[in-house]
Amino acid sequence: MKHIFLIAGEASGDRLGALLMRALRRAGDVVVSGVGGEEMAREGLNSLFPFGDLAVMGLLPVLARLPRLVRRIEETARAIIADPPDCLVLIDAPDFTHRVARRVRAARPDLPIVDYVCPTVWAWRPGRARRMRAYVDHVLAVLPFEPDALARLGGPPCDYVGHPLIEHIDMLAPIGVEKPAEGPLLILPGSRRAEIRRMMPVYGQAAGILAREFPALDMAIPVVPHVEAVLREELSHWPVKPRLLSQQEKFSAFRAARAALVTSGVATLELALADVPMAVGYRVAPIESLLRFLVTVDSIVLPNLIVGSRPVPEFFQGAAAPGALADAVSAVLREGPSRSAQLNAFKVLRTRILSAGAEPSARAARIVLGYADSGRRVGTAN
Repeated sequence: MKHIFLIAGEASGDRLGALLMRALRRAGDVVVSGVGGEEMAREGLNSLFPFGDLAVMGLLPVLARLPRLVRRIEETARAIIADPPDCLVLIDAPDFTHRVARRVRAARPDLPIVDYVCPTVWAWRPGRARRMRAYVDHVLAVLPFEPDALARLGGPPCDYVGHPLIEHIDMLAPIGVEKPAEGPLLILPGSRRAEIRRMMPVYGQAAGILAREFPALDMAIPVVPHVEAVLREELSHWPVKPRLLSQQEKFSAFRAARAALVTSGVATLELALADVPMAVGYRVAPIESLLRFLVTVDSIVLPNLIVGSRPVPEFFQGAAAPGALADAVSAVLREGPSRSAQLNAFKVLRTRILSAGAEPSARAARIVLGYADSGRRVGTAN
């Protein structure tokens, strides 16, 4: 029986870890330990410590909880060193997981380490790619352009295994099912409280402008349960009142939607796979915006990065103003060049996303078990 140690550091990593655990069990005789949240717990993980200790984002929240994070890094590294697994898998959250990996590699240099989700070295701090070679044996990328980017930057071996969204792509846009001629405008302000606090006032004003331009427009917001209270609080100040959708209604809403106003993140990729044209906004805390000069790409929107152009309009910081966002949404609600450009780009995106096959977690599991069976001698996914 092989022992695999997984470390996930936030909600998206928890979902990815749960899918990987399921795939590992199907592929081999394994026992899994590590750090994760509720979804990994449902797959049988007894987390080393409460997952909430790691689920912080942004510069200021991380600084506020730094002493606890440092303790958890040391605790995790000690647990791995004391009872070495056959393979250590880091799942996203590089500020935490990579610090653990460096400590483990120093004490157990022969222990294979796989990084599931390529750090955004292609977007900022590219020097990280080369440094990763010292403590990461293989990277499993979830975006199709990342293997080439990592090779260009001198990083570890990398394979595109597929994005986890592929595993429910048919729920987003079933092949052969036509969208209705008229559908709602989806508004997705983000999944974190700070994002919602920053974006909802702006989106509310944009929604008011659009309601005047399109009096019959149906607007809807899919609600993420853990931020529902703050979402409802912010909605109380809006001049229009969109429908609130449960997570169970989310996929049917994506299939029917005419357009979307969305905060930059994975939701933009979901919308693109569902053929929903969009306008993207993003605001960060003022101190974090000072780091914008470190970003080395000209887009923060995943669909734009995947297709290699900028069909999806994006508005960052002060540019994410109500009028500008409303104008961009208006352009894709109507038939015309803006809407057509996005829909054509989404066809290219779907082809590239699906290029690794239909089962990302199974592909990832095969690579992880290859390292567990044969150590660091395994060099490729094929």
